[in-house]
Amino acid sequence: MTEMVYGTAPARAGDPVLPRWWRTVDKWTMSAILLLFGIGLLLGLAASPPLAARNGLSSFHYVERQVFFGGLAIITMLLTSMMSPALVRRLAVLGFIAAFFSLVLLPFFGTDFGKGAVRWYSFGFASVQPSEFLKPAFVVLAAWLMAASQEVGGPPGKTISFALVCAIVGLLALQPDFGQAALTMFAWGVMYFVAGAPLVLLVGIAGGIVGFGFMAYNASEHFARRIDGFLNPEIDPRTQLGYATNAIQEGGFFGVGVGEGQVKWSLPDAHTDFIIAVAAEEYGLVLVMAIIVLYGIVVLRSLFRLMRERDPFTRLAGTGLACMFGVQAMINMGVAVRLLPAKGMTLPFVSYGGSSLIAGGIAVGMLLAFTRTRPQGEIADVFQRRGH
Repeated sequence: MTEMVYGTAPARAGDPVLPRWWRTVDKWTMSAILLLFGIGLLLGLAASPPLAARNGLSSFHYVERQVFFGGLAIITMLLTSMMSPALVRRLAVLGFIAAFFSLVLLPFFGTDFGKGAVRWYSFGFASVQPSEFLKPAFVVLAAWLMAASQEVGGPPGKTISFALVCAIVGLLALQPDFGQAALTMFAWGVMYFVAGAPLVLLVGIAGGIVGFGFMAYNASEHFARRIDGFLNPEIDPRTQLGYATNAIQEGGFFGVGVGEGQVKWSLPDAHTDFIIAVAAEEYGLVLVMAIIVLYGIVVLRSLFRLMRERDPFTRLAGTGLACMFGVQAMINMGVAVRLLPAKGMTLPFVSYGGSSLIAGGIAVGMLLAFTRTRPQGEIADVFQRRGH
């Protein structure tokens, strides 16, 4: 407990891998992730049986699959967190290449599962969403490029990373998947800001994004339909947003009781995109606030630890991953309470989904690897030395 409050001890040279990892990893972040996964299983027990019954499957079919994929995600997270930042960077570059080409080929070999957006590769027994794996790999690659650009004689890393993010956003918009496109652009923008981007340039990029939004609204019926539904002051009670809004209102502070919720019988995506509506209806505001606090612990703990990091690459990559994780959770919950247009984005480690769980495990494992305590001075020491 002392280490959890005051921080872990730096690694000592020659230590075995597991004891060194245990002393240096952020146990608060790891504990919060495990609690979120446990809450996801609890909500899955309530939300998924109605869908399984409609599909002629066993009652806990989706829960069993969530346990399997979640177990893989936790193992992946732990293994990734034991890696050095250099090894994480190398594997992320290889992963980015594979995920990027998978995204390029998606319009030709992918499927939409009847949802109007070609986002998945179907293998019969399972499906894979390349964009989920592309996000953490791109964040690490972009951080590496930006950090390299700060070195004397370094490559134009910021320009290269901007070209890559534009290509990714374009490919995601073709699916269409504007939610993932916006999330990827946001993560890049945060890292670009931390790397020292001029404010005028950031304002110009923001203006370009607004212009792209107007173009997408006029060119994409899928995008326009979601924006119109969000702006409409009247909520159709027969839509997913209508069901979710009613469920949240019915839940109140303490909820209607375990197993007593009705929204899971009406929402086809109650176990994925609108899992927070199930939590609000059956357990009330109390559980929703607990979920928000857990996400806040992951993001804030990571950012505070990264503030002491001296290596530019590690600081940028960790910041991008932490902010992307937190904003994805915020978008999912914001859609459910109608603060944001419908995005089709999962709640990390809580929603059902194979690709999102495993990719989330990779992303948080990378974040844990970047925020581990290493034998180095505080970043303030560097500025003090420069001042003398």
